[in-house]
Amino acid sequence: MQYQSVNSYLPHKTPMIMIDKVHLVNNKQSICSVKVTKDGILSPFLNRDNQLPNFFAIELMAQTIGVWNGYHDTKKNHSPQLGMLLGGRAIKTTLPAFTLNSELIITANLVLFDAKLANFDCNITINQQCVASGKLNVYEPDQSELAQLFGSQRLGGL
Repeated sequence: MQYQSVNSYLPHKTPMIMIDKVHLVNNKQSICSVKVTKDGILSPFLNRDNQLPNFFAIELMAQTIGVWNGYHDTKKNHSPQLGMLLGGRAIKTTLPAFTLNSELIITANLVLFDAKLANFDCNITINQQCVASGKLNVYEPDQSELAQLFGSQRLGGL
């Protein structure tokens, strides 16, 4: 199946889009990828050694979940909505950083979905080896909740 570009599914703007490609989205799963390169979308976040610190794994997982949600929104003719990461459990990484030229495959598997709250079991692999994993809890606030959190003036700029 042919998917749209990542920015079609996320409400983010550059440089905060950290995923290059959508490989699969269905009712239970989203698989995306990004390559760590000096001139790629992750370049603003690389350390002095041109590596991506491992704490970015959580954001990559969250954006893969965002792609899942945005894909389903577009199928309903809705624009992608802002989601919130509530927290994570059992977040593990086996590397201190993701090295230059590594291709990160990010998978988010739906565990629970209840209206605006969801839980996903996520992992990141390099060369089919799991290098990061965790369970992320996410929430999609409605417009009144966003207004309460950010103020009604700010909503147009999100």
